[in-house]
Amino acid sequence: MDPNAAIEELKAMLGERLSTGKSDLALHGRSETWHAEMPPDAVAYPSDTGEVAEIVRICARHGMPLIGWGTGTALEGHASAPRGGVTVDFRDMAGVIEVAERDMLVRVQPGCTRGALNAHLRATGLMFPVDPGADASLGGMASTRASGTTAVRYGTMRDHVLGLEVVLADGRVIRTGTRARKSSAGYDLTALFVGSEGTLGLITELTLRLHGQPEAIAAATCAFPDTDAAVAAVIEARQMGLTPARIEFLDRVTVRIVNAADGMGLPDAPHLLLEFHGSDGAVTEDADRFGEIAAEHGAAGFAAATRAEDRSRLWAMRHRAYHTILATRPGATAIVTDVCVPISALAAAIARAEAEIAESPLDGPILGHVGDGNYHAILMVDRDDPSEVATAKRLSDAMVAHALELGGTATGEHGVGLGKLHLMQAEHGDAWDVMSMVKRALDPKGLMNPGKLVRQN
Repeated sequence: MDPNAAIEELKAMLGERLSTGKSDLALHGRSETWHAEMPPDAVAYPSDTGEVAEIVRICARHGMPLIGWGTGTALEGHASAPRGGVTVDFRDMAGVIEVAERDMLVRVQPGCTRGALNAHLRATGLMFPVDPGADASLGGMASTRASGTTAVRYGTMRDHVLGLEVVLADGRVIRTGTRARKSSAGYDLTALFVGSEGTLGLITELTLRLHGQPEAIAAATCAFPDTDAAVAAVIEARQMGLTPARIEFLDRVTVRIVNAADGMGLPDAPHLLLEFHGSDGAVTEDADRFGEIAAEHGAAGFAAATRAEDRSRLWAMRHRAYHTILATRPGATAIVTDVCVPISALAAAIARAEAEIAESPLDGPILGHVGDGNYHAILMVDRDDPSEVATAKRLSDAMVAHALELGGTATGEHGVGLGKLHLMQAEHGDAWDVMSMVKRALDPKGLMNPGKLVRQN
């Protein structure tokens, strides 16, 4: 690797849009969670696909690693630079290229965030529903196969990406997929790149499915005697055909924290937070029916909210929950689990996690997307205390081991990055080697986001 030669070539092409300033490098080496800072050698800010392709070709000639960057909200060190290299920041490629209203699809650049896209779509009657909480970039969301609070009704990024434009490791630009809703033409390369975490190429354009904005929206909260009852109510509701747009779970500890921080006034008990989309009549009927099911499982305090400001307050609280929890221990960071299990096994998985956390010296409030079997334990640690970090890692790995026994996965939505790399063999076995074969075929020099997702060279 010859970083100085590569940087000189890139500087000649990009001018001030190539940064080697310490603050910029530090920003692009940080993670939202416990991972150590790993800055790149330079940060490039391309303005179009042609520039991205030329950046890749220059880096390939000089053996420089390449790391894609959207908004930096990933939790597993996905965008850090453990081997140095060039971070390609898509800040200046954040536009909405085309809205095809009749086809209910949109073409966007990778730096466009979901919030910016929905603001652009507001007058069209359409929306992009995938909501991971943070206002993440759509390129990053595709790269990690993100989902979030609305996956129970609308699905994940996997269900919404129809096609991609990708710059490969040798600088070639390819297009995958079409504008059609289905295809049987060859390998599904779009699905290959969705979730590849930038290890196979850099996404420079996305074609995404859209949905109609619902006529009516209602939110609701209800308290349950325990986790088992909350999950049982969700399972029964799903079996009866109810499809809330969101079904979120907060354990008792999380409820106490958000009550204190946000003045939510929720009863001191495990909670479900729900949102219903549809026509006025359907929303009312679904909310009432879920309230009846919840009551049959011992729920109390079922409260519906139809005013936009009340719903916004509820979901703002939920989206802030991670940082609200961290604020209870100033200076702490966290190892955030996101195992996902069949919903029938969720109560058992959470109960075991709660018991193991209780026996440890750490605090680890639990919340998650109960509608699709995905939960998060926020294991708070002092990054500078090796004992605490080791304990949190042990707890996290134990949750994953139990999830795999139950037929689940190590990561339902956050992705692998650096943090879950050591768990891939246990989950995938020989299939993990097949992933490495694909990586070597498309990136033989191992320059695209090295050290992440696949077995290290």
